[in-house]
Amino acid sequence: QVQLVESGGGSVQPGESLRLSCVASVNLYVMAWYRQAPGKQRELVAKINDAGLIIDGDSPNDRFTVSRDNAKKMVYLEMSSLKPEDTAVYYCNGGSAFIKQPGPYWGQGTQVTVSS
Repeated sequence: QVQLVESGGGSVQPGESLRLSCVASVNLYVMAWYRQAPGKQRELVAKINDAGLIIDGDSPNDRFTVSRDNAKKMVYLEMSSLKPEDTAVYYCNGGSAFIKQPGPYWGQGTQVTVSS
């Protein structure tokens, strides 16, 4: 059974940065970050394949950077200049093809709260 475990969430003030990490129990061709804000649908933040190619979500921004370490089976999301509207539960996802639709494997989610 594939497991994804996120870490790195927390409460920060606007303008601060956070780095989310996700470790997979197996190597996955594609890993991704999704987020779900209160009262909203889950949305793709960014997706990355094992060659480092990236698919951005529908609302891309230059404040977020996705990366991965294949040897460690990890994917990261560097978030800078965080805004209150970035508040959401962030989920690691894997197991899809290199398309926007999510794969079948989800982490438990990590809460990111941006508030002054």
